Amino acid sequence: MCGIAGILSLDGMQIDRIEHKLKVMNALIAHRGPDGQGIWVAPGSAAGFAHRRLSIIDLSEHGAQPMMGNDGSCITFNGEIYNYRELREQLKEGWTFRTQSDTETILAAHARWGGDFLDRLRGMFSFAILKDNEFIAARDHFGIKPFYYAIVDRVLYFASECKALLPFLPEIETDPSALAEYLTFQYQVGDKNLFKDVYTLLPGHALRIRNGEVVVSRYWDVHYEIDYLHTPRYFQERMDEILQESMDLHMRSDVPVGAYVSGGIDSSLIASMARSHPTAANKVFHGKFLEAPAYDESHHAQAVADMAGLDLYQTAINASDFRDNIFKVIYHLDHPVAGPGSFPQYMVSKLAAEHVKVVLGGQGGDEIFGGYARYLVAYLEQALHASINGSQHNGNFVVTPESIIPNLRVLQEYKPLLRQFFANGLFGPMDERYLSLIDRSSDMQGEVEWTQLDLQGVVERYKSVFNSVRNVRKEAYFDSMTHFDFKCLLPALLQVEDRMSMAHGLEARVPFLDKALVEFAATIPADIKFPGGRMKHLLKEYSRPHLPDSVMNRRDKMGFPVPLKEWFSGELRDFISDIFVGQRAKQRAFFNNDVILASFDKGGQFSRKTWGILSLEIWQQLFHDRAAEYRNMINADVVSAPKI
Repeated sequence: MCGIAGILSLDGMQIDRIEHKLKVMNALIAHRGPDGQGIWVAPGSAAGFAHRRLSIIDLSEHGAQPMMGNDGSCITFNGEIYNYRELREQLKEGWTFRTQSDTETILAAHARWGGDFLDRLRGMFSFAILKDNEFIAARDHFGIKPFYYAIVDRVLYFASECKALLPFLPEIETDPSALAEYLTFQYQVGDKNLFKDVYTLLPGHALRIRNGEVVVSRYWDVHYEIDYLHTPRYFQERMDEILQESMDLHMRSDVPVGAYVSGGIDSSLIASMARSHPTAANKVFHGKFLEAPAYDESHHAQAVADMAGLDLYQTAINASDFRDNIFKVIYHLDHPVAGPGSFPQYMVSKLAAEHVKVVLGGQGGDEIFGGYARYLVAYLEQALHASINGSQHNGNFVVTPESIIPNLRVLQEYKPLLRQFFANGLFGPMDERYLSLIDRSSDMQGEVEWTQLDLQGVVERYKSVFNSVRNVRKEAYFDSMTHFDFKCLLPALLQVEDRMSMAHGLEARVPFLDKALVEFAATIPADIKFPGGRMKHLLKEYSRPHLPDSVMNRRDKMGFPVPLKEWFSGELRDFISDIFVGQRAKQRAFFNNDVILASFDKGGQFSRKTWGILSLEIWQQLFHDRAAEYRNMINADVVSAPKI
């Protein structure tokens, strides 16, 4: 786990002060790699790589980067290739390995298989390789590891974090189309992000330089080829085999491995399964809200730790922690994304980093096995619609009212969402109905100048993913919903996972996001994953022997909720007001500052309006308002990142 950066002239021209510029980029991602750093400049100074190292595999200096290969290639790499040992066995004839690192395995695989090597990798990764005049960069299948790039005056700049690109941009500006997506979903649908002219290399994609031009292509995608021939028992047994294998691979490390435990099924299962491995630290980490009992899940985390024989480390999170750290959270995120869970994630990662260098998490379980309550809300409507039309037995999977009724209690905390959902467009097209479930903008009408934003473009980009027959053959509404979340929401959650851990020099691994497991899960029929609207049914049945009944039978798990409403209307009210009273805050494009201040604490208990708007303002203060500090780094004699 590391941080990477690089510069490459698209025309092969010498780049002025390239080594200094690479030092600037390394300084801005220094937190990602406290164990070492390196810079390599190609002959002729038309390209160069930078690297910050967090040592996990091959702790010796032999694993340092940027790394040169036997064939003259050079790589800068962030992540872990979990099947590197198996690949080395295939590659040892024809390549003389000089290290025990997974980094060198990538170089050998590239030399042997060329462009076909990417889909052989099992792991989380982003990297760039330069050999002679051939350049390739790639990001892992799911977007666990980040890769951003910008092209300025025919020079390609890339890095693990957007902030490392900012000194080279002519201006730091907001991208209007990405802002419209953020206000709608609190994440982006495509390759744009909130920084204008900075692009995200999407999951499962590679970037190559061809004839001086940047060419981006997809090398992997998920396809829902449903298997109707096998029984639920087969899928249970096969899932056990693949998940056990994924755990074995994810536990490969030269340092002890800990785990997050939120109190829900996904992270708890991973932590419980990890304890039998030789590299297990048997330490698990949790954040609790003692001053807000309605948000406290620590008793569930303790029950998991007690049953599995794990040592539970907890950090008590309060309003003062929010005040002291929220600017750091947004800085490390690069740009706001997903919900307020990034704040407690930052605090728990800080705790974990005091005890281990590697930690496991449960990200991906909800998206690949169907764990969000909105799936049940959507199927409640479809069950009613099908019954009224007499079509409940048409197609391969239609949930009936009779089967769904016993599972509706899980929606007890979602009554506001239900009221809003059923008040707008009842029984409309499925893509539009699901859009209304994930649209976060409905309570921000006065705060935002919507006429300045292209909302129709947002809808079109959303529908292009949701209705993709290339991936989902419309066997079930369930598959379309989970596929959209897998493609769009999950990368946003993984951004949080990566940034909040790496802010403290901590590596986070996600065993559910193994290529073999994801591809297998895409073959499971919806009526086995989600029978009668039972969320994450297959995974829950698998988890029962591993977890206490109190966790298995929970109906109140809601992600990582944060008591923002209580804090913003109480102890933090003045703090929040002060953020919005500055002259620049009052003149932000696209926003009505007076309306924001007047309504800031009026959102519902779990409303994301307050988080979304506050995050954007802090982001603009950290980056837009301090643009000169980033530009000045290029000419500074002493290179250091802005103080936060």
